[in-house]
Amino acid sequence: MKALVQTAAREMVFRDAPEPEGPLVDVAFCGICGSDMHAYAGHDPRRPPPLILGHEIAGHDAAGRAVTVNPLVTCGSCPACLAGRDNLCPTRQILSMPPREGGFAERVAVPAANLVAIPDGVPLEAAALAEPLACGWHAVKLMRRIAPLGEALVFGGGAIGLGAALALHALGAESVTLVEPNAARAARLAGLPGVRVTDTPHAAESVIDGVGIDATRAAAFAHVRPGGVIAHIGLGGGTGGFDPRRATLQEITFFGTYTYTAEDFRETAEAIFDGRLPVAAHLEALTLTRPLAEGAEAFRDLALGAVAAPKVLLRP
Repeated sequence: MKALVQTAAREMVFRDAPEPEGPLVDVAFCGICGSDMHAYAGHDPRRPPPLILGHEIAGHDAAGRAVTVNPLVTCGSCPACLAGRDNLCPTRQILSMPPREGGFAERVAVPAANLVAIPDGVPLEAAALAEPLACGWHAVKLMRRIAPLGEALVFGGGAIGLGAALALHALGAESVTLVEPNAARAARLAGLPGVRVTDTPHAAESVIDGVGIDATRAAAFAHVRPGGVIAHIGLGGGTGGFDPRRATLQEITFFGTYTYTAEDFRETAEAIFDGRLPVAAHLEALTLTRPLAEGAEAFRDLALGAVAAPKVLLRP
């Protein structure tokens, strides 16, 4: 089969690759994630080349069913899995990280339990967004356990921040503001229902950092209201920006959130299917699709900041 293989830092090659073993999904679309970009830059030791990256997948299973793929494979029997917190399984694996190859290929091996059927009429491009949007859905559900959502603020208009903003609206926030300084990307996001897009943050009870760098962590602490909650999803890098004095004096809750549970993934997919997460109606604005054979160029363009769309999908 053909695949896009990372062979070294900043080197992606479209070439023949061995057929994967196990239950197969024929890949229709696979999105480029921020973690793929970290690996591409040589900054992720968990993903050593040569490797097929990609874990945001929609396609067809062996029976021909349209499916979206939960790429997180867990044991199902440890205390975390039994408690419904399978994203914290100590032996978890994820497609695109050894020993499991990813979805930038014509086919990928996926356990049957990790497939969610896509109803007729739902674009596969929208279903491929289930994985990044599930990260925000999971974060918002955790926030609601701590305090009412109230007014909400999200930093970052990439797929993670986009998903968080849509989840906040769908799950009951009073208002949602998405902060995106890139004017071209902000313009693409401007038509989303229930989300105000701006380059200027304001005070809010619920704040989500979908970027995860020193500057956005500092901005999150600067704009969260007393007694508020900050959810940290982005993994942009750095260790600065955390304000323990303000967290203590103003009783601010700050927590990290990793991926999603299997339940979160199914709920997110269903919310895409029924329109509560209205990405299917805005695919032209939210996505840019390129052939898998042009994947190396797509990665280069993303690394140069030359792409306004929140999500680039590769099509085998």
